[in-house]
Amino acid sequence: MIIVENVSKKYGKEKVLDDVSFRIDGGEFVSIVGSSGAGKTTLIHALIGAKTIDSGMLNVDNLEIPKLKSSEIQAYRRKIGIVFQDYKLLPQKTVFENVAFALEVNGMTDDFIQKRTVEVLKLVGLETKRNQFPRQLSGGERQRTALARALVHNPELLIADEPTGNLDPENALALAKLLLKINSYGTTVILATHNKEIVNGIKKRVITLDRGKLISDKKNATYK
Repeated sequence: MIIVENVSKKYGKEKVLDDVSFRIDGGEFVSIVGSSGAGKTTLIHALIGAKTIDSGMLNVDNLEIPKLKSSEIQAYRRKIGIVFQDYKLLPQKTVFENVAFALEVNGMTDDFIQKRTVEVLKLVGLETKRNQFPRQLSGGERQRTALARALVHNPELLIADEPTGNLDPENALALAKLLLKINSYGTTVILATHNKEIVNGIKKRVITLDRGKLISDKKNATYK
């Protein structure tokens, strides 16, 4: 359960989040949409503990995110999956090593790391690319590597911030289908995007922000 209650945030005099409230149940797929400057990224960054809020409550599975200490934030992030627009892959590591690294830092055994990394690479269709480096991959393959890394520790929550922003329409659609597949396994998915075609193809719950305000929250919705 994710609870966002009366959340506000200012940069100077500009309100980037203005009394935003909603709840997301476990297993939901929710697209958070809005034009540039609507507040999507600020809200996502607040949810992962990367930005503070001025007022309100952000609660994820009974954790009050704004009240967490730095060490607690790191532990929290290891329990959720996060995918960004710019991939954030380690250039000196192969596809396999980039994904496995997320388990290594959690102290998993070598046998488990090997087995789980292979499983998740198969899920995203990259098992044949395991020994390639990020520079050898297409944009879609890089993003799928980032997605595999986010999924390798089997998170209950996946947060994707503009994951199709650097992708062509074909790869963007393929990634959206992967997100739906992941959601079908029970993972809660939050997708922040301005890509109308992707949102309208997904046809799940859509939360719309405009200049920091929540102006619409509809199920089985489209983004006009």
